[in-house]
Amino acid sequence: MNQSKILVAALVAVLLAVLVSLAAFEGIVTIPETALSGMRWLSLASLIYYAFLKRSLTTTILISMLIGIEIGIDFPVFSQNLKILSQLFLRLIKCIIAPLLFGTLVFGIAGHSNIKQVGRMGWKSLLYFEVVTTLALFIGLAAINLSKAGVGIILPQVEHTDALLPTAKQTFSDIILHIFPENIAKSIYDGAVLEIVVFSILFGVGLAQLDEKHKRPMLNFVESLSEVMFKFTALIMYFAPVAVCAAIAYTVGHMGLGVLVNLVKLLLTLYAALFVFLLIVLLPVALLSKVPLKKFITAIIEPVSIAFATTSSESALPKAMKAMEHLGVPRKIVSFVMPMGYSFNLDGTTLYLALASVFVAQAAGIELTLGTQLLMVFTLMLTSKGVAGVPRASLVILLGTLSSFNLPVEPVFIILGIDELMDMARTSVNVIGNCLATVVIARWEGEFVET
Repeated sequence: MNQSKILVAALVAVLLAVLVSLAAFEGIVTIPETALSGMRWLSLASLIYYAFLKRSLTTTILISMLIGIEIGIDFPVFSQNLKILSQLFLRLIKCIIAPLLFGTLVFGIAGHSNIKQVGRMGWKSLLYFEVVTTLALFIGLAAINLSKAGVGIILPQVEHTDALLPTAKQTFSDIILHIFPENIAKSIYDGAVLEIVVFSILFGVGLAQLDEKHKRPMLNFVESLSEVMFKFTALIMYFAPVAVCAAIAYTVGHMGLGVLVNLVKLLLTLYAALFVFLLIVLLPVALLSKVPLKKFITAIIEPVSIAFATTSSESALPKAMKAMEHLGVPRKIVSFVMPMGYSFNLDGTTLYLALASVFVAQAAGIELTLGTQLLMVFTLMLTSKGVAGVPRASLVILLGTLSSFNLPVEPVFIILGIDELMDMARTSVNVIGNCLATVVIARWEGEFVET
């Protein structure tokens, strides 16, 4: 039996187990709870067997989420002891923030966006990226404020709920002063992401102005640092299935199945917001730039499919670059705009970050003023520019932003449960946005030759 047949059989078994459990819950049929639990575990065993054959991290994480739900239902007391596993995972992710941001931002600025070398194409690209990603942030902000997906969640022992109040009362001078680092070591210790980003940007600009003799060794170092941190992230992500299982088991065991309603609401909010972004931002940009839509859509189907399946923008990069060249974008523009877009134009990720940050505040019962939300958007505007499209890299930025605004991390345990499904959508939009950017810049430069 091939893998697709095993998957279908496993999904049918899970669906049947869920339907029988619902029927028993409604009193339609009478079945002992132990029998229902055994039926669900047998159906999950078929999914575990499929995951063993598939050997995919994405598949494993999705199935571990279902296992976590079942553990939370069947063993609510035991599941409370699993919180430490998800906390361990979050600690490992947090330790990546400073070196990853420093390496990717410095290399992105000094290695790819030297405006003196690339002239018009440099500032046009940066301007385009900033406008589009800012619109994505505001759409994400509007979507979560309309849906209020996090409202109604009761969190256990939420910490620092009062710590946000001084932020709302800060003067404009205080806000400006807190953007710039006084001591970079202290900023790293405190997890002050915005200060780390400002330091990295200034460092990158300074590095870009050096002659090649002095510039190259540091550029090689930050590039190597970035690659090491991406590998570090990849190693930590092997622990993600355990962390997700533990997080969702703890959440369901402590708060019951009602929290899943909020998860579905959050997921639908993200997908709806991304669709609106494609419809009212990227589509008009394509039409105004006279992009051949039919050919463009045909060209991006394969790289977007790869991004969706792997939840990694980087995995789709080679295919995306070839597709844009085949479409008629000169290689010199593709090789400049596409890599730079992977650092500065992650549309789907920036939209998600705005949405998820406010969701955390809603789940924690913290009322964010419009001013605080706008300041958060400004922070995300900078922090989201530094991390390329590796799987779940946005989790690093999200945790850093929460730390900067003294928001609790407990709601992140809830988001972890559906992060895979959210990552698929936002990563696909990242690839679409970067592909469109190459065509738009080529049009502006008058070098797009439709094939």
